[in-house]
Amino acid sequence: MRILITGAAGFVGTSLAHALRATIAGVDLIGIDNLSRAGSETNRSTLRALGVRLVHGDLRLASDVEALPAADWVIDAAANPSVLAGIDGRSSPRQLVEHNLGGTLNLLEYCRQHRAGLILLSTSRVYSIPALAALPVSPQDGAFRWNANTPAASVVGASEHGIREEFSTAAPISLYGATKLASEAVALEYSHAFGFPVWINRCGVLAGAGQFGRADQGIFAYWINRHLRRRPLRYLGFSGQGFQVRDCLHPVDLARLIHLQVNAPAPAAAAGETRRVFNVGGGIGSARSLRQLTAWCDDRFGTHPITEDATPRPYDLPWMVLDARRAESQWRWRPTLAPDQIFAEIAEHAERHPGWLDLSEG
Repeated sequence: MRILITGAAGFVGTSLAHALRATIAGVDLIGIDNLSRAGSETNRSTLRALGVRLVHGDLRLASDVEALPAADWVIDAAANPSVLAGIDGRSSPRQLVEHNLGGTLNLLEYCRQHRAGLILLSTSRVYSIPALAALPVSPQDGAFRWNANTPAASVVGASEHGIREEFSTAAPISLYGATKLASEAVALEYSHAFGFPVWINRCGVLAGAGQFGRADQGIFAYWINRHLRRRPLRYLGFSGQGFQVRDCLHPVDLARLIHLQVNAPAPAAAAGETRRVFNVGGGIGSARSLRQLTAWCDDRFGTHPITEDATPRPYDLPWMVLDARRAESQWRWRPTLAPDQIFAEIAEHAERHPGWLDLSEG
């Protein structure tokens, strides 16, 4: 089997290459990356050691994609991953759309030409921001938690288990979320029209050793690295208390699901989203607030003061936990790595690489 990984020199792409090499016998891995993100160049040697053929190319350029050798599957791990992309001054809205949607279109044409299956790594940020902000949560023990007295089924697509796939995707969802939701829709249409398999995995926060120390690339790695190095940290918004919650997932667990998907029979042509679209996150058991993460860091590294700043940040949310029970039901998949294991792995990497923050912040 030959698999093409886009964004191969990023944290997720490199982690998936490691995991797939270990789990799929005889797999031939090809990667493509434009190496534009700070730190990605360092993964060249890692990929070479894994036997990955890395192509320096840009998914926005159809000619770069057309020049790639044929593969059986494409794992699309390339994107501008920041929810603030297009409005933060680092990239324009047009650049964001070209990266996240235009790149998907070029990949879909590649899949159509080579009859390759596509695994699209989408995001939890496709869900409606106003609907998420209105969820019945309140601070308890240093974290926002689902209100236990909320009537069952009173919130469509959400419960104490997290956000389900049928939760609202009505705008606004951010420009970033819009590019990913549009990519999902186009990918499903290509699958129906041209008959190649497509699986869509809406990922929560992925975290693990080697993740670059930037908030837009993973808040857990960012927080642990900065805490260790005694860099300034702030609780932003929500009264400046650090109660906001995210769940976390290690890429090894994502790779386990991908392994199942590339070996599964192709979904029927008429299969709808319930057979093709999955939330893929650590779930409520892996959900942690920034305040809880700080407590973990204090225990490991010693206390570090956090600045309280109640200023709201665009698109921020109090509680984002993915309910991955659809994936569990269809694939018999569930995460295996607990948050403390993930945090310890990140911390050990940070301790071994004292210059990691400077490298990844560019």
